[in-house]
Amino acid sequence: MKYDWHPMDLDHTRLMSEALRAAPRDIVFTISNTGFVKDAPGYVQYTHFWRTGGDNLDVWRKVDHVFDTADEWAAFAEPGHWNDPDMLLVGTLAWGNEKAARPTRLTPNEQYAHLSFLCLGANPLLLSCDMEKLDAFTLNLLTNDEVLEVNQDPLGKAARRIAKDGDREVSAKPMEDGSWAVGLFNRGRVPATVTLRWSDVKLDGERRVRDLWRQQDVGTFDKTFAAEVPRHGVRLIRLFPTVGKPGRANFH
Repeated sequence: MKYDWHPMDLDHTRLMSEALRAAPRDIVFTISNTGFVKDAPGYVQYTHFWRTGGDNLDVWRKVDHVFDTADEWAAFAEPGHWNDPDMLLVGTLAWGNEKAARPTRLTPNEQYAHLSFLCLGANPLLLSCDMEKLDAFTLNLLTNDEVLEVNQDPLGKAARRIAKDGDREVSAKPMEDGSWAVGLFNRGRVPATVTLRWSDVKLDGERRVRDLWRQQDVGTFDKTFAAEVPRHGVRLIRLFPTVGKPGRANFH
């Protein structure tokens, strides 16, 4: 049940929530359009997920804007309650003022960054594309089990920005098994080297680094990991301990 244009009215949201909970079956309740961080505790109390911004479009400036608002919402993500920055912008799309469906205007690198950021944020993955026109690239993008595992992790934490240097930034989230999922993002217009420092997530010692989009181990690293990231792109990795039991950092 998507209840449109009522994030600003918690009384209406509460009443709808009570009505749905009285129904004889489970119903997922979401509110839209633009929510307010000050009201987020109420959204958590009454709904399953809530829109954190306006309608998205398949242009980089709209995708990029989500990076700047995610941190203020991150603390409210938990199992059963999720931040929703709007639909996925991949595949064959059509908006209300367009006469025909057409491929997303996001480049492949921008699509990788878009989906990586939503998975790190534990955000709902809502398809907006024509399912009958899925090409091989889009299908692979949507069915990478190691990437989806980041989104579906039972711990339910949303990533936080842990480092930023101009257009280069790093977002990270703890996983239930004690590993860390990390996105190295380049929001700029030219390729750049992005660096993850263990100290930013209060880790030490050697870690096995796995590239989640490529589904392959990169190697063992100590203290830092750096990668060349294309314009508007990402390197999505996961850090595993090399020996002993996983350690858990105090993230929130």
